[in-house]
Amino acid sequence: MFKRFFFYGLAGWGIEMVWTGMHSLVGGDLTLPGQSNLWMFFIYGCAVFLEPLHDAISRWSWLVRGLIWVVVIWCIEYASGLLLYKVLGAYPWYYSDKLAINGLITLAYAPAWFVAGLIFERFHRSLDAYGIA
Repeated sequence: MFKRFFFYGLAGWGIEMVWTGMHSLVGGDLTLPGQSNLWMFFIYGCAVFLEPLHDAISRWSWLVRGLIWVVVIWCIEYASGLLLYKVLGAYPWYYSDKLAINGLITLAYAPAWFVAGLIFERFHRSLDAYGIA
């Protein structure tokens, strides 16, 4: 489980760096700075605990699974953001758009979380296929 935690943490970090770097490009910054923080490694690593859910819903349609991942990711994002705020006294991220809820999640990211959940499933299957415990 530790190896998988590590792989999920690194994969999440990498995806976040690409995502924020591409967001910089869309904003006109050709240096493509990406950003994250060390706490995110641990949050992404916790995806290992979602593997049983993936196993349970793996035969459902991709549409239903994607919607489930959106809700699950929002719950994790909200709870972990709130916990970090309570512990650190600062937000690790803060959404300020009109679809944001308490700055901790934004409904605007539903499509991104939908796709991220389905990518997580493929990553999980790859770890299984390579026998990574």
